[in-house]
Amino acid sequence: MDQDAFRISKRPEPVEVWVHPEGRVLGAIFLQSQSDYHFGAETPREVLDGPAPFLVVQCEGPEPIRFYNKRSIVRMEYTAAEVPSEAEPVNIGCRLSMMDGALLVGTIREYLSPSHSRLYDYLNLAEQRFIELQLGEGQACLVNKAYIVKATPA
Repeated sequence: MDQDAFRISKRPEPVEVWVHPEGRVLGAIFLQSQSDYHFGAETPREVLDGPAPFLVVQCEGPEPIRFYNKRSIVRMEYTAAEVPSEAEPVNIGCRLSMMDGALLVGTIREYLSPSHSRLYDYLNLAEQRFIELQLGEGQACLVNKAYIVKATPA
C-alpha cells in the first residue's frame, strides 16, 4: 500500500511564537495547501483556532519537531497573506497590554456585522481563542485572548 496516498499536502510557514514560560521560539508551522473553509491555503489562524490541542512547530537545533500546547502560546507573528474577499472588513484600531509586559498596537480587520463591530464585541467572540492583529507592513500577530490583560481602542 502506498503510504503517500494518505499524506496531506502541507507547506511550512515561518513564524515567531511566544510560549509561556519558554519565551520566543523561531520556527515554522505547517499549513494545508487548501483550506477546509475558503478558497486558497489554510491560514495560521485556522490552525491555532482549530480543535487540535497541540501545534506542530519545526525548529532548528536538537529538537527539530516540537508539539506545543495551544493554551501555552501567548502570541504568534508571521507574514500575512492578503485573502481576497468581496466584503469590506471592519477596521478596529487597538492596543493590547499582555501578561508578559508586551504592548501590541495594531488593527483588527474582521468581517463583522454592524451591530457587533466594536472592540468589546470582537474580544468576546467565544468561538475564537486567538485574535488576529495587523501590525503593519504585512505583519500579523495572533494573540491568545487568555494572555491579554487590557485592551483599549487606538
